Order: sequence, then structure tokens, then C-alpha cells
Amino acid sequence: MSASDSFKVRKIVRALKKKYGKIPWWPGDCDEVMIGAILTQQTRWENVERALDELHRRDLCSLSTIRTADSTAIEEAIRCTGFYRIKAGRLKALATFAEVTCGGVQKMEKIPTRALREGLLGVHGIGEETADSILCYGFSRPVFVIDAYTDRMVRCAGVTEPRNRLKDLFESVLPENNETCRQTHAHIVEYAKEFCGKKRCDACILVNSNG
Repeated sequence: MSASDSFKVRKIVRALKKKYGKIPWWPGDCDEVMIGAILTQQTRWENVERALDELHRRDLCSLSTIRTADSTAIEEAIRCTGFYRIKAGRLKALATFAEVTCGGVQKMEKIPTRALREGLLGVHGIGEETADSILCYGFSRPVFVIDAYTDRMVRCAGVTEPRNRLKDLFESVLPENNETCRQTHAHIVEYAKEFCGKKRCDACILVNSNG
């Protein structure tokens, strides 16, 4: 990775930290975060919150209960997130991995990050973004999440590193701690919603300060 790209990423991180400071992001226990990471695929967070509330109401907001629950009950609870049958299947697969393969969520806490990431990526329906979200927000590991917002923003800021190497780029620039990874990703999502989603390119500090 180039020194130029590293410099540009540092500028992005500093600019967004100055703009937003510390913000709360993705509260909830580890089970809820893992469930939410599946539910948030291809939908808005507001729909995920509705589904999580419904899962709580039905006493289904844990991987142990999801593993043994009837699939129809899960589908009904998460219908508002879209692709609910597919997501119910993915939740079942994740629950089996956590409860059977790993021996429970508490035992997952003891698995080294690299090995846990590889295990998560082996679960049907879990890609890199979902796995890294689980690691960062569920298990508080120093892992940076690359999503479509991040890819779009760094391109506007002039970063040339391909998407499959952006995670390594950010992790080489950021301090190796979970809070920084968590906050930087939160800053990027908030900024993208405020500027990119509304196409406010003329007011974008990342583009206008590029150089």
C-alpha cells in the first residue's frame, strides 16, 4: 500500500473525528450484535431495530433460542428487514456455528481473532463485512469494517487501493484498539448519510480538502 493512500486515510480519520467526536454506535450484547449483523444486510437500520424489538418480545433474541426455534417464528419476527426467509436461514447457520461448533458465545470470546474470523466466514451467508462487524462490535476486537460507504468515500478522497485491501490499509493507519476502529467506522457511516446519501458533494470536506 502506498504512502499517499496512507496519508489520505489519516486525513479522513482526523477530519471525521474532529467533526463528530465520540458517538454511540451499535449498542447491545454480543448475541444481539451478531443477530443484527445478519439482519442489517440489504436493509435500513430502522428495520433492524424493529426486528430486534420483535425478537425480544418473542424471547428469540439470542443465538441459543434461535438455534432451537421454529423457522417460521423467526421469519415472522424479522419480516420487516426483507429477505426474511434467507436471513432466518443465515441466523440458524450462525446459531449452529456459535452454539455447536464453538460451544457457545462465551467460548467464542476465547478464540483468537484470525481463527474466529475464518470460522465466521465459513458460515453460510456471512461475508467479510458481516464477519468484521461481528468481531468489531460483538467481540470488541481491533478489526475495521469495510462497507460500501467506506469504499465510496475513500475513492472521492483520492485513495487508489483496491477494496479488498482497504481493511489492511485502515488497520495499518489506525491504532490497534477496538474503540478507534469502532468510532472511525461510525464516523464514516454518519458522514456518508449526511453527505453522500444526499449528494452534497459541493460541501464535502473530504473532496474539497483533497490534495
